[in-house]
Amino acid sequence: MPIEIKGKMPDGSKPVWLVRSGGLNDAGLDDRALNWAKANGFDGQSARLLIIPNDKGEVAGALLGTGKDDVRLVAGKLATGLPKGSWHFANVVGEPNLAALGFLLGGYKFTKYGKKDELDVTLASPAGADKVDVRRLANAVTLARDLINTPTNDMGPEALEQAVRKVADNYKASVNVIKGDALLKQNFPMIHAVGRAGSEEPRLIDVEWGKKDAPRVTLVGKGVCFDTGGLDIKPSSSMLLMKKDMGGAANVLALASLIMDAKLPVRLRVLIPAVENSISANAFRPSDILASRKGLTVEIGNTDAEGRLVLADALALADDEEPEILIDMATLTGAARVALGPDLPPFYTNDETFAAEVARAADTVADPVWRMPLWQPYESKLSSRVADTNNVTTDGFAGSITAALFLQKFVGKAKVWAHFDIYGWNPVEKPHSPVGGEAQAIRALYHLLKHRYPSK
Repeated sequence: MPIEIKGKMPDGSKPVWLVRSGGLNDAGLDDRALNWAKANGFDGQSARLLIIPNDKGEVAGALLGTGKDDVRLVAGKLATGLPKGSWHFANVVGEPNLAALGFLLGGYKFTKYGKKDELDVTLASPAGADKVDVRRLANAVTLARDLINTPTNDMGPEALEQAVRKVADNYKASVNVIKGDALLKQNFPMIHAVGRAGSEEPRLIDVEWGKKDAPRVTLVGKGVCFDTGGLDIKPSSSMLLMKKDMGGAANVLALASLIMDAKLPVRLRVLIPAVENSISANAFRPSDILASRKGLTVEIGNTDAEGRLVLADALALADDEEPEILIDMATLTGAARVALGPDLPPFYTNDETFAAEVARAADTVADPVWRMPLWQPYESKLSSRVADTNNVTTDGFAGSITAALFLQKFVGKAKVWAHFDIYGWNPVEKPHSPVGGEAQAIRALYHLLKHRYPSK
């Protein structure tokens, strides 16, 4: 991390006051700071940072506006906006964990390819914050961001496998990988079909951790390391961000790291089908009919709807164990972004209790998601005249819903199944996040899981 959060207030550290919009007079400022703020038109505007000088013109403190809206990670602005040195919160508006986490997330920089880190700011952890959990969360988000930000020439299926192995080794988890033609022999035909045209062999990465008799929690992540669209090729403008099409894999791996680091008493399984949807003489084609692990045949209406195909084989394997909770995450549809934009991932589940738990957790930790319906009448849009199902609809309506309905066909035994159609990318700079790869929904899911399965 380019910035640090300390457990104790260092000697000589300077204060930062968090000020709600319209709450300047209630922030506990002395007259000098109050008059300086008013003279500069500061009144708690969201993410506005104002440095306070002393009599000698030196830095004496700072004010950070939190606005009126729910910007609980706004302290991320401090990581990039404060002058070099040691700082502490003079007050905390809202949850101390989110203030500390926002600061750490705001200090993230992707420096792998030569951009140097120039930040040097230390902040004392606010009273009441769980420093261990905050650092755990920041590390997980950093992992997801780094994986997504890495271009495909350095993050193909092989590199993604190695990244998974590195995390698994840290927590003594087992890893099994099925790749190449072995996918056909072990009945993962759709993973093989989607990835066989790539220069690196397609593979299914399978991680297991925890006691075998513990409640089973299984995570499935879409690991399409680059998506050309296949023979239904994308326009060049649509390929610019396709290094992020393994964002589902990055996010489930980050969530798995949270679960293992916190030693939650679960039997964790992580399944990542890692492929590149490329173009070659052996690429799968529109109108092909593919077998699936579950036994359903799938007519290919569009090769650019490949993510649901690799997820389907992985979900079928996961479902065989009848896990208590089965979660898949994928950068699956543009339709989800049309419906809810890049910052609000939709999720789908038929379990009302789980849906309510997700909503509460998301609100508690400021990790927004929104439930969308598994509207069964739309399932008929996936019908095929020659196979059990098509992978796409013909009218283009409700694309995120029909993608979820397609995945639902491959799940039937899990006690709870939920699908998260994430974007995995932050297109506009925020106080807690630069433009680039982003972790979405994993903080909410971790909060939910650690309360369902508390560590002993």
